[in-house]
Amino acid sequence: MDKQTALLALAALGQDTRLEVFRLLVRAGAEGVPAGEVASRLSIVQNTMSAHLKILGHAGLVRAEREGRTIRYVADMTGFRDLLAYLMEDCCNGAPELCQPVIQAVTCKC
Repeated sequence: MDKQTALLALAALGQDTRLEVFRLLVRAGAEGVPAGEVASRLSIVQNTMSAHLKILGHAGLVRAEREGRTIRYVADMTGFRDLLAYLMEDCCNGAPELCQPVIQAVTCKC
């Protein structure tokens, strides 16, 4: 991940609604959540939610999967791992092995 991509992801997560959306999708796991249900669960108007999902998608944090007429959103854990790796790549004064407990704590097998 490069600096610009990391900034996009951090900016996307730096807004209250988008952070809640991302956390909701992380909880949902690989199954994801239909777009309308995301809006309903968070009490957000659908067109506003669509804009938030587009920003998260552009930042590489969520992806859309079409199922017939329904669009299901899923947290992109690869994009999230890439962001975490970027943030931690120079950690611990050149001794990244010291950060292994943190890296293992945030790495899931999803």
